[in-house]
Amino acid sequence: MRPFKRRRRGGVVAVFEPDEAHVLANLAGQVVELLRDRNGASESDPDPLAVQLGMGGPSLPPEDPVLRRLLPDAYGDDAEESAEFRRFTERSLTSAKVENAERLIASLEAGGLDHEEEMDTVVEVELHPADVQAGLRSLTDIRLSIAVRLGIDSEDDQLALSESDDPAVSTMVDVYDWLGYVQETLVGALD
Repeated sequence: MRPFKRRRRGGVVAVFEPDEAHVLANLAGQVVELLRDRNGASESDPDPLAVQLGMGGPSLPPEDPVLRRLLPDAYGDDAEESAEFRRFTERSLTSAKVENAERLIASLEAGGLDHEEEMDTVVEVELHPADVQAGLRSLTDIRLSIAVRLGIDSEDDQLALSESDDPAVSTMVDVYDWLGYVQETLVGALD
């Protein structure tokens, strides 16, 4: 069964097993936490006008490789220009990514996900048009995060890791693969 499908009256729906919904919400929550940590205290002297406009962010690139992938330099060959661009755009980009992940989590909770109780019923998610875009973006951020942590740069890397003797690694590769399937069905439901 496809996780996402289009309803006749509009909207996109999916049915997740409780464990699937928990994994998805947990991973989205980890992305939120990572991004919020980055959005903390500024790493550079804030420009007063930028602070008033809500644009005063860090100018140094993140040290964490996942954050470097989620918040890449705008100008790979010019560190000074990248720093200036980052200072004025990173905070809003980070906030948008956090909002996307929180919307995905909220849709799972609205579909019946209970973080506190043992669940024995499926989670039925309905995404409205704005939530679909947020879901797609959040799934992309989650998959990028996993790919960076596992060192997946190509399908060959993914295949090699799926045959790993380490059960934690092979499980995360399976999750990465499953998230790709979920994302693909969501895109397919839009067609």
